Amino acid sequence: MAERGDVRLEDFLDHVARGRTIEGGSAYHRWMHDAAQDAFRVTARLNSGYRTPEEVRALLCELTGREVPGSVALFPPFHSEFGKNLHLGEDVFVNLGCRFQDTGGITIGDGTLVGHGTTLTTLNHGTDPERRADMVPAPIVIGRRVWLGASVTVVPGVTIGDGAIVAAGAVVTRDVPADTVVAGVPARVLRGTGFSSSPAPGT
Repeated sequence: MAERGDVRLEDFLDHVARGRTIEGGSAYHRWMHDAAQDAFRVTARLNSGYRTPEEVRALLCELTGREVPGSVALFPPFHSEFGKNLHLGEDVFVNLGCRFQDTGGITIGDGTLVGHGTTLTTLNHGTDPERRADMVPAPIVIGRRVWLGASVTVVPGVTIGDGAIVAAGAVVTRDVPADTVVAGVPARVLRGTGFSSSPAPGT
């Protein structure tokens, strides 16, 4: 999967990291669709029967193309259309039925909990109807010790600060400050968590 035609994985990741449009029908667009088939083969194995926690992590390593911390836990079924731009920190827990569209980049910080049925999306389609097949990548960055409730949706380009709580069913369309509770559609800040996720002075 790393190289097909004139496109390499490194080229593609650099392209999306710069926020450049993936033009419909382009070499990058075709490469992305081929890469999705590889991801689907891995997730089909992940979701086709019982897997031990060790087997789940091994398949996540195959999906992402990198080592996944041994403290990561994920409950299948799980769906990803790319995998190679998904970064999981230590002690991350992903509950069942989650959908990660990580082509534009998803980073999940240490100790974060992702509730079941959560959807993370990192691609927007072109707004011009004549260019609707174009896709514009924008990464999602989720900080440390965040809690996403059940059935949360996070749209492209959102950063969620350390220690934040996102209530079940929320649709997150803008950045979430650290140590806040957000809820609703679209999600809005309700209050602080009452806990500071910042390290103590001198640590």
